[in-house]
Amino acid sequence: MDQYQYLLLMGACLLITLPLELVLGARVWRQPRRLALSLLPALVVLVAWDLWATSSGTWGFSDDYTLGIDLPGGMAVEELVFFTVIPVSGLLTLEAVRSILSRWGR
Repeated sequence: MDQYQYLLLMGACLLITLPLELVLGARVWRQPRRLALSLLPALVVLVAWDLWATSSGTWGFSDDYTLGIDLPGGMAVEELVFFTVIPVSGLLTLEAVRSILSRWGR
């Protein structure tokens, strides 16, 4: 079960922020092209940084807490999930706040 903890946490992040899309109208998931364009710069930088840190031995990934599926370069698949889920959660939060403020006339 330990190997699924990280992915369960990422799933919980998405589940917790999903009402921001459905109830508050954040419109992040409804604009997939815009979402992809927003994620791409962060993904490029973070993946490059992670690959460098992994290859230089700065850090690694525990087999106890990952699925053991490595992407090219030795990056754990959970890292890529993290680099996608956390920015999406942040965008959902930002857009929900913008939606609320626009309703209040700001």
